[in-house]
Order: sequence, then structure tokens, then C-alpha cells
Amino acid sequence: MWAFSELPMPLLINLIVSLLGFVATVTLIPAFRGHFIAARLCGQDLNKTSRQQIPESQGVISGAVFLIILFCFIPFPFLNCFVKEQCKAFPHHEFVALIGALLAICCMIFLGFADDVLNLRWRHKLLLPTAASLPLLMVYFTNFGNTTIVVPKPFRPILGLHLDLGILYYVYMGLLAVFCTNAINILAGINGLEAGQSLVISASIIVFNLVELEGDCRDDHVFSLYFMIPFFFTTLGLLYHN
Repeated sequence: MWAFSELPMPLLINLIVSLLGFVATVTLIPAFRGHFIAARLCGQDLNKTSRQQIPESQGVISGAVFLIILFCFIPFPFLNCFVKEQCKAFPHHEFVALIGALLAICCMIFLGFADDVLNLRWRHKLLLPTAASLPLLMVYFTNFGNTTIVVPKPFRPILGLHLDLGILYYVYMGLLAVFCTNAINILAGINGLEAGQSLVISASIIVFNLVELEGDCRDDHVFSLYFMIPFFFTTLGLLYHN
């Protein structure tokens, strides 16, 4: 079993910055309360006697903190290539994957805030997340391009152990982006449900990644943790006020 001291240095830095992100989220949400109410991004808390206006769309604050954390974190996974002589060649494919993921997440956050402000129709909510996932799909296509999946055991006698989906793999990933965004957004309106569900999902992914750090795909799980740890702590700050 891995020990805390054995975690990669960039991952420890990521954890420290994420803790600061939690503090920033908890501090900034009440600080911007008046701005959101002045912009009429507010509503009334149902099923309570108080008719006080409360700000809405607070996820944009935790999302902004999340992006700032990861923007500042970009150099740290590649420190060996900046400060030491241990880097034989800069890992451009890892850098492009990181930037592509950030671009896709940034687009998703923008679309979420646009939905709160413009009240987008459902057809837009289905189309726009698919378009926002294109940068990530292009990065995957240029860096890896593997569209083969492992077939579930019940279907192996028919389809075999592996199945190449071809272009259908990218169609599926685009549809998955639609599901991931709307599966959370559709629960809007109940205090803490969106943030709470996101927190549980991110925590389960973090635990899975940590358990698998000693496996053959260590680098992939470390890459996942770069995103999930800041997401967990910024969402925790949002849930504190939500």
C-alpha cells in the first residue's frame, strides 16, 4: 500500500493549493453575495418563513477558483524539465492533454453560467456540451487514438474480448459529456443536492485513483488526481454555503 510520503511532489503541491482553494471559495462566496443580488441572480429559499433574497449561480465562483488553481498548477507536473537536467525531452503529449482538459472544463463552466443567465433551452443544453468536449476529443485523437474497448464478460462469447468502436467511440464520449453536465444540472433547485452529489462522485474517484496508484496505469491516475483533488475542495467550499 502506498504511503503519503511516496506521493509525487506535484500531487502534494496540488493538495496544498487545493486546500487554499477551499479557503478561497468559502471566503469569496459571501463576499460576492451583494454583486449577485444586484445583478438579479438571486431567488427566495422555498419552504422557509424568511423571504430574504439569496444569491444563485454560486457555482461560477467555485468554478473560477478551480480554474485559477489549475492554471497556477500547470508548470508543476513538468518541474524536472524546468529546474533539473533529468528531462531528456519535454512531454508534449502530457502537456497538451492537460491544456485540452482545462479548455474543455473552462467551456463547460462558461456554458453553465450562460445557462443561469440566459436560461438556455434544452436543445441548447444538449448541443453545447458536445461542442465543448471537442477540444478534449481532439487531444485524445492526436495523442492516443485508441478506440478499442474491453467487452463485458456476458457479451464476450458474441463480441470477443476486445471491440474496436471506431468513430462511434468519439460519438459516445461526446454524448457522455452531455450526460455528465445535465445529470447534475437537472437536480438544481434543492439545497446542497448538486454540490453534494458532485462531492460524493469526486470523493469516490479520488479513492479509486489512490488505490490504483500502485497499478500499471499509475500516471493516468495521477493525472486524474490533478483535477479531482481541486474539484473536491472547491466543491466542498460551495457545499458549505449551499
